[in-house]
Amino acid sequence: MDITSREEIEEKEAEDSTSNKLSVSSCWERSVGFVTASHAHPQGLFIHPHSWGYVLWTQFILIWAVYSSFFTPLEFGFFRGLPQNLFLLDIAGQMAFLIDVVVRFFVGFWDSHSHRMVFNHNLIAIRYLKSGFLVDFLGCLPWDVIYQASGRKEAVRYLLWIRLSRAVRVTELFEKLEKDIRVNYLFTRIIKLFVVELYCTHTAACIFYYLATTLPPSQEGYTWIGSLKMGDYNYSQFREIDLWTRYITSLYFAIVTMATVGYGDVHAVNNREMVFIMIYVSLDMILGAYLLERNWDIPISFRAKISQKLYEPYIREVPIFKGCSSGFFKQIASKVHEETFLPGEVIVEQGDFMDQFYIVCHGKLEELGSTEELEEAVDCLLNHTSLDGRFIINNLLEGKTTNLQNKILESDIVLHIGQHESELTMKLNCAAYYGDFHRLKRLVAAGADTSKTDYNGRSPLHLAASKGYEDMVQFLLQKKAEVNIIDKYGKTPLHEAIKNGHDLVASLLVESGASLDIVDAGNCLCMAVAREDLDYLRRVMDNGANPNSKNYDLRTPLHLASSKGLCAIAQLLLEAGASVFSRDRWGNTPLHEARIGGNKNLIQLLENAKHDQLTKFPNCSMDCQDRHRKCTVFPFQSWDHKEERRLGVVLWIPQNIEELIEMAKKELNVRGAFCIITEDGEKEHT
Repeated sequence: MDITSREEIEEKEAEDSTSNKLSVSSCWERSVGFVTASHAHPQGLFIHPHSWGYVLWTQFILIWAVYSSFFTPLEFGFFRGLPQNLFLLDIAGQMAFLIDVVVRFFVGFWDSHSHRMVFNHNLIAIRYLKSGFLVDFLGCLPWDVIYQASGRKEAVRYLLWIRLSRAVRVTELFEKLEKDIRVNYLFTRIIKLFVVELYCTHTAACIFYYLATTLPPSQEGYTWIGSLKMGDYNYSQFREIDLWTRYITSLYFAIVTMATVGYGDVHAVNNREMVFIMIYVSLDMILGAYLLERNWDIPISFRAKISQKLYEPYIREVPIFKGCSSGFFKQIASKVHEETFLPGEVIVEQGDFMDQFYIVCHGKLEELGSTEELEEAVDCLLNHTSLDGRFIINNLLEGKTTNLQNKILESDIVLHIGQHESELTMKLNCAAYYGDFHRLKRLVAAGADTSKTDYNGRSPLHLAASKGYEDMVQFLLQKKAEVNIIDKYGKTPLHEAIKNGHDLVASLLVESGASLDIVDAGNCLCMAVAREDLDYLRRVMDNGANPNSKNYDLRTPLHLASSKGLCAIAQLLLEAGASVFSRDRWGNTPLHEARIGGNKNLIQLLENAKHDQLTKFPNCSMDCQDRHRKCTVFPFQSWDHKEERRLGVVLWIPQNIEELIEMAKKELNVRGAFCIITEDGEKEHT
């Protein structure tokens, strides 16, 4: 149990009572930057570390830090006293860093124990004095002036390297960029590695030149640059060469040494240079090993993507995985690790407990012996596979000898696969019916077929279209779902969308090539007219339904609308192209039906439509009214055996029954009394 004194309790209560004040002041501190401490803190000005003014100041100091980090080795190696222009620039930089030292005494910091910003002069000063104040202050001193004032003592020049502590600011910048999701991580890593290599070679080049210039003038010929000769050009008087040429020569020496590609004309001459090159190359190897090790110190998600890029092509070539989904390959690739085996090494023996799956990427693998327990192995694999298991099972069975055991096993597997596919189809249809878009996408990504149907022949596209889920329909169309699939009731997804009034879904289906293929369209349209469903008829007609479709009695929707006196539906059908000359099985036209019903408005509408159709199609009336039809006339009784037997004849149907009788008498050579009986048994004439 924790025991707290009375004084500590009172102190906590005081802190809680002032929490609201601190939270309000902290917001104001972040926006302004310079704040005045409250009565709970020492009086004075403070700077919030996240204020825009201090952020700009840190960016300004960062530029000087980059300049100082690169110029310090150059000053140490190539200059014994700075020229006037570089001296003024150096003084300006040191003044900026000196101001930064003063500013740091006013910058608050985040306390990791109390989880609050600390704005206390004493705490800020103690923290800075313990951390980097001494190094920052020594780096601000004008060492070039001190070097000349001390009588050009060489030991003073080594204090210049204190300024390299400013390179920490550059490394902090790269660490922030690596964690910033707005900046490409790979690009940041490449730039960081390039800067590290460049800085190492730059520093080595300056030290190489420094080693050559610290020998007495009489021994400068025994240095790497003093003994250098390229073509007809001699570097024996290298101090008289311009600064740029000397620096490029030193940088070339440093780069070829770091790359260890051989020196050619540039090489170490004296012992000091040899020792430094050995140290330099050793440090270079350590740096390379460090950089390679850091490549593995990356997030797991990045390592998974790298593994997928390296190993996924090999996994896709494995015959046993043929036909598996893309997600299955990515999951396997993210868990792969490389192993190397020597020639003749035994990898797996019969009876070993296996918990790994090996894929041969390079080389050859020899198999000795075989197992006869195929059924047990396959059953075990089947119980632990995902949606891609059926592909693996089928691939395992490929190329095996056909025998009774394999046939029984194959039938069992086919049964398992059939049950699995039916369950998967039901899950897919349930997701489509209830609008579970996330689950549907997950099932499709796992390998579910979007064109599979349930026991009613309905696909996920049927259900999504009937419910009006636009995003789901669009996703299924992108996955190449069959748009004209017909269910057990003869309905397509487009018909379902039209039936339920989802016009946007219907337009998506039409754009993807769907057609309104209605089985028994005449009966369907006539039933819609009987229901007086005007909206359904309008949508069906807009999507290409044939208004002249006929039912089992050869009646069109216009026949039924005319008999029921439905003017609005008749007007819609006429606008869609319905014909007023269509005849049913009794020879009646829609106009006949309207006259029987007695609806004057409808009769007038059909009369006008008849006139318009005759104007546009003059032959339409002749085709419907005077069109010849055939009929078969049979004798009712057998003929005299003495005469030649005569069969029934096929006649063109005339305009009236009298003409039919005369034609039948002539063709059948009937004499005397007779009668004609129609198909329904009615006696027409005697």
